[in-house]
Amino acid sequence: MHARTESDLPAPADADLRALAVQLRRMNGEINRVVHGFAATQGLHATDVQALAAILDAEEPLTPGRLREHLGLTSGAVTACLDRLERAGHVRRSRESADRRVVHLHYVNDAQRTARAFFRPLAAAATEARAGFTDAELAVVVRFLATLNDELATARDHAPAETARTGLKGA
Repeated sequence: MHARTESDLPAPADADLRALAVQLRRMNGEINRVVHGFAATQGLHATDVQALAAILDAEEPLTPGRLREHLGLTSGAVTACLDRLERAGHVRRSRESADRRVVHLHYVNDAQRTARAFFRPLAAAATEARAGFTDAELAVVVRFLATLNDELATARDHAPAETARTGLKGA
């Protein structure tokens, strides 16, 4: 079985897929503007903000190695990112496990409050948008987004190395 492409889809589904793609790109652009604004006010890179989100969203304390895998960066790039975040007061590293070689990353509480204040308009927009949907509709949206994120991660993990690095074939 092969993955469906746009050319495999009937016309109405093709139009729906295109409309969805446009809306996802629009949302991504709006979120990126907010993220870049936060990064600029904090003297950080956009990748640093992605690292903060990963640390915040992790179900258990994240290690630098797991952060590297999540962000798709080299060990050196993750170390530089964590150094910037630590200097800026956003994260702290700790050795809390029995194995003192294991480093855990923690988002500093004061920094979380700063981020929450900056991102409050984004949260307000999400709350306003949510008001127009039932709980059942939102459950479908969340399920769709989770499935899409899983599919995108799978596609990324299976992309040829050259395509994954450059985004271009043979470049």
